[in-house]
Amino acid sequence: MEEFIGDLWHRVVTRQAQTDYPDAQVELAVLTPQLAPFYRAMGGSPGKVLEASQPRAFNTQRRLVQRIAGTHRRFSVSWQDERSVRLPPSLALFPERDINEDLYFWLTALAAKQSYLQHWFIDNLRASYELLAEKPGLKKTYNRLVSAVINQRELLTGSSGADQEGEMAIRQALRDPGCIQSLPRTKVGLLPVPLWLYPPPMQIVSIDSEDNLDECESGMATVSQIYGSRKEANRIDDSKETDGLLIFQLESLFSWTEQVELDRCQDEDDEDNLASAVEDLDIISLSRQRRAGAAKVKFDLDLPSVHNDELPVGDGIKLPEWNHQKSQLVKDFCLLQPMLADDAVPVAIPEHLNRTACHLKNRFAKLHLQRQWQYRQPYGEELDLDAWLDNETSPVCSQEEQPCFKARTANARELSCLLLADLSMSTDSALNADQRVIDVIRDTLLLFAEALSGSGDQFAIYGFSSVKNKQVRYNLLKNFSETYSDQARGRIIAIKPGFYTRMGAAIRQSTEILKQQKSQQRLLLIVSDGKPNDIDHYEGRYGIEDTRHAILDAKRQGIQPFCVTIDDKGNDYLPYLFGSQGYALVNDVSRLPTLLPKLYLNLVGLNS
Repeated sequence: MEEFIGDLWHRVVTRQAQTDYPDAQVELAVLTPQLAPFYRAMGGSPGKVLEASQPRAFNTQRRLVQRIAGTHRRFSVSWQDERSVRLPPSLALFPERDINEDLYFWLTALAAKQSYLQHWFIDNLRASYELLAEKPGLKKTYNRLVSAVINQRELLTGSSGADQEGEMAIRQALRDPGCIQSLPRTKVGLLPVPLWLYPPPMQIVSIDSEDNLDECESGMATVSQIYGSRKEANRIDDSKETDGLLIFQLESLFSWTEQVELDRCQDEDDEDNLASAVEDLDIISLSRQRRAGAAKVKFDLDLPSVHNDELPVGDGIKLPEWNHQKSQLVKDFCLLQPMLADDAVPVAIPEHLNRTACHLKNRFAKLHLQRQWQYRQPYGEELDLDAWLDNETSPVCSQEEQPCFKARTANARELSCLLLADLSMSTDSALNADQRVIDVIRDTLLLFAEALSGSGDQFAIYGFSSVKNKQVRYNLLKNFSETYSDQARGRIIAIKPGFYTRMGAAIRQSTEILKQQKSQQRLLLIVSDGKPNDIDHYEGRYGIEDTRHAILDAKRQGIQPFCVTIDDKGNDYLPYLFGSQGYALVNDVSRLPTLLPKLYLNLVGLNS
């Protein structure tokens, strides 16, 4: 009964303290497909992505019912850093849904206008003033938002108090961004302004560690991905000189605990409690001693043993990596290791693909180079009678020898294609009860190889995954000099999910392989299921910029990169990487095996 009354009281008080309008709530995930192109059209950095921000603690003036309910201590505000623009995950500030949507578009435009925030108050006023001057069409939306925000602030803060001078300055600055140059000091923090951007969360300088994450020079702790939200992390040194040996009689420990009469109830929702605790944390502390013996063993288990792993080919290839923070190419930063599945058993095409493979092979066989007669040649296999008669009956007799032969030659199609497949651990996810993503990728590679073997085009197939910059695995499935056979088919069937997606290094190595081909047209076809990432600093903006730099370098060397992705968020970053015409998004993953050969025909101009 006591628990029931407490829960009822909590719901009543929370409802009374609530200031949002759930019926008019707008989700960021729903509007992202519209906000992303709008951000870039307004002049925003093409390398940034739109992501959800997490609530922050603010010391603001609260009403009595809000203090009793424990609400209005944390607010989701907008901010940006070098890798992304962070907007509230949802907005329900106003009773009208369209006003909440307008707020998302205004914040996106403001983020595109000011990429760096030095002074919270002055910079927001300056950016708002300049944005309204440059884009007069936003004035109507802005004035509507200002009216709604001021009405809401009057309800939340009232009309009296010692800090009303600061509140009135905020309202005046919203009405006329160019009229106020400074903000009066207040005893209590003011309510966050939903129309403005805020500085990024404070980064805590971490304790120096012996392990710098494989040459990652950043002294700050990285942002961790936990329960779908990003948290700031700082490193702490938990090694204490006072740590020593605790001496006691072990049998006394059990006797003492047995004599304590407690009702030790067991919670069945430990995972929910942990998730709730993580959500309440602003900063997560990481132990400096994270590399203990047990942790080392667990980390090493991520990689297969030497006896069970594929065969490394050579000592590895050192490749550069683009550091966008320094705007320079760091030489010999990545070690790419070619891998060969030497224990793969030669097999025939799987039975469930046999019919489709035969159809594709027959269709592509029609594109095989046919020998055709070339007439009026100086030498050849047979005499060209038409040319000879024209020469004999010509009224003007020429003293030079006329070409009167015909020869049968093949018009060579100078084309080389390298198919690069993403084999990261995300491909182990299930599509249905019978299939995983890696199974669809395997079928795609098989059908693609069967089709191109019928056309006679030069092609190679590689796969890649990574574990930091010192272990970029580059799986050889079929090279250009090898004839497609049961042996290559067996290596394709033997592929399995790998680790992470350090795409820049794999593209650079594929570029070097394609450069050795003498074909006039060289196509780099990439099949992926997500954006570039790794467990070190290769995440977000860093991985995107390195991949883009590798793609631009490939284009400069005459190679045509094209990406086929099954990532439903691919439209957020692929236009920046490959261009608007350089990628294709496949919504139905199960159709990928049959769509890729058709896409190949379109890319090489053989879609007849």
